[in-house]
Amino acid sequence: MDKKAKDILFKTYWSSKGWKDEFFTETSNFEYAKTKGLMFDKLTISHDDCIKRIFEIANNIKIENVAKAFLSSLSSRRLDLRSGIASYFVAQRFAPHQYVPVVSGHSYTNGKITHTSYTCGICRDLKYGFVGHKLYENTDLNVLNFERIKWGGIRLGDLVYTFFDLEQFAKEHITEPTKDDAEIFKGILEAINCCKEDDYPSVLRDKLKDVPNLKSSKDERSIILEILACIEVLKPANYDRPTTHKNDWTYVEFWRGEDGYHKEAVEKYFGKYLK
Repeated sequence: MDKKAKDILFKTYWSSKGWKDEFFTETSNFEYAKTKGLMFDKLTISHDDCIKRIFEIANNIKIENVAKAFLSSLSSRRLDLRSGIASYFVAQRFAPHQYVPVVSGHSYTNGKITHTSYTCGICRDLKYGFVGHKLYENTDLNVLNFERIKWGGIRLGDLVYTFFDLEQFAKEHITEPTKDDAEIFKGILEAINCCKEDDYPSVLRDKLKDVPNLKSSKDERSIILEILACIEVLKPANYDRPTTHKNDWTYVEFWRGEDGYHKEAVEKYFGKYLK
């Protein structure tokens, strides 16, 4: 990954104080980062074309590659390779379909509806719900790439992110996970096993701090848990559970310590590396 291009991308959105109030990239810098594959022109794409492209790309990605990418990211800190396995998993759950509009919300003024929002009903009814707009117009792909590289991807429930993530993943040469990667993942599984029955995801996130050689921030550990829940390594036994309502969880929200990890999913994706 080109360091200068990465720096240009990051400085567009982030400062020492966090997110910038305004996003701006000088034209010459943008063109440089674009030639290095880290920044992109804005995208306009319909829901139906997005679904079509997701299927086309996912059908040419091997499950072994997304598993290798996730594992190899643990020691290399190539965070942009992590969410590919979640996007691949989601793509496998989709059925080919066209946009089916359903009401997703209303805006009110003085008690009267002034605007009605719509989403795709088929996307919405996918497990955990997916955001599927009829048209994505002038979508900023660069902020998606920034989030992929900095945290491992945070918009796992968005249609365009799934498309973009898979498209970028398909360009990568994925290396074999190392022994260190396997040991880190075993440490993650051990942390899951050490949870008490009523532990919430936030407790597990804190436990990951103690996994040897897993260098990570709090936000990065959150994304690891979301990805593992998306691919059902962390699989809630039921969804009729209280939540704190003070979190940004999506896929892992209803997991508790008593659920442990799903051995079949671990074996499916990572078994050959854990022998």
